[in-house]
Amino acid sequence: MPKPLYWLSFGAFAIGTEGFMIAPLLSGIASDLGVTIAAAGQLVTAFALAYALSSPVLAVVTGNVNRRRLLIACLAAFAAANLVAVLSQGYWQLMGARLLLAFTAGLYVPSANAVATALVAPTRRGTALSIVTGGTSLAIALGVPLGAIVGHMSGWRTTFGAVAILASIATLGLASGLPRGFGDDIAVASLDARLAVARNPRVLLALLVTTLWATGAYTFYTYVGSYMAAAVGLDGAQLSVMLFAWGLSAACGVFVGGRLTDKIGAARVIGPALVLLATAFVGLWLVARWITPSAALVPVAALVVLWGMSAWSFFPAQQARLIGIAGAPVAPVALSLNASFMFLGFSLGAMLGAVTLSRGTSADLGWVAALCELAALLLSWAISLCPAPGPVNARVA
Repeated sequence: MPKPLYWLSFGAFAIGTEGFMIAPLLSGIASDLGVTIAAAGQLVTAFALAYALSSPVLAVVTGNVNRRRLLIACLAAFAAANLVAVLSQGYWQLMGARLLLAFTAGLYVPSANAVATALVAPTRRGTALSIVTGGTSLAIALGVPLGAIVGHMSGWRTTFGAVAILASIATLGLASGLPRGFGDDIAVASLDARLAVARNPRVLLALLVTTLWATGAYTFYTYVGSYMAAAVGLDGAQLSVMLFAWGLSAACGVFVGGRLTDKIGAARVIGPALVLLATAFVGLWLVARWITPSAALVPVAALVVLWGMSAWSFFPAQQARLIGIAGAPVAPVALSLNASFMFLGFSLGAMLGAVTLSRGTSADLGWVAALCELAALLLSWAISLCPAPGPVNARVA
């Protein structure tokens, strides 16, 4: 495989680490900036919503820009935005940095996928995409718990500084690894092409399944630190160990979900994954309600592993199902839309989690998240009842 693929993956690792690491840092951020946990959680909401809304628009606006220059500029700007976060002296300054991070991340990820497929022969595009998205999986498995450990030991600002370094290294790697002039002839989907794909009723329903899944996941994940402190008495380095278990199980879930999708089909993976995910969230709710913190460690750890495995085994199956519904010719457009709808769900989940905390306790995050996953399950089943129209005929550019 071409070496630039691994630099693309490293850039995705830096972006994924920043995107996922903030949840366990919310307590320290809230304390340092003098705001509530719920207010700090809106840093997640703003990032996810800005990513969801800006990603397709910026992709179209920059469609005529050379992909090599665009990727390098995105990562450089991402590194700079992390430094802005490090130097932020107040809540709104950090909010502004998070918005800048969202804009650059939302532009980098689909562009990196487009470049990855252009670097290899058509028969190896699936492998190339898996290498790039593997950077995000590695961020979930390693970047999140390491970020929590660094944040506990040195403060939350240090984690943003560390990500700035990672992004700078990836920037230099792409600048040296991608040949000059590369990327002039890579086609980018137009806005009309994206809308044509989204107008397919079954595609739209599938995208809404992604949104509901992501909403449930981030209802709980955004405030996982608050839950662990109340239910198990974990914080700091101890919380990092629990997040490491979650990250490893999530990475395994991506791998297992992909393999099972190839063997038994996407639909047979999606249903059980959502059922198990809802079960994990209900279990976390019941443990916090009925078991004392001193006795809750083992069941919570087991449920966290189930949560990570089931949540992220859903993701590759959902992508495969979406490609099957939309059709292979417009697969890149469908996957780009899927990412936007996923981040829309992340934003809604962070907001829903904040509302849940304001009206109840951290234990209630479990049953609220479970309801979202059950709604995703019902909608997923409904897709099979919709008539299958012909493939979408949408020009890429």
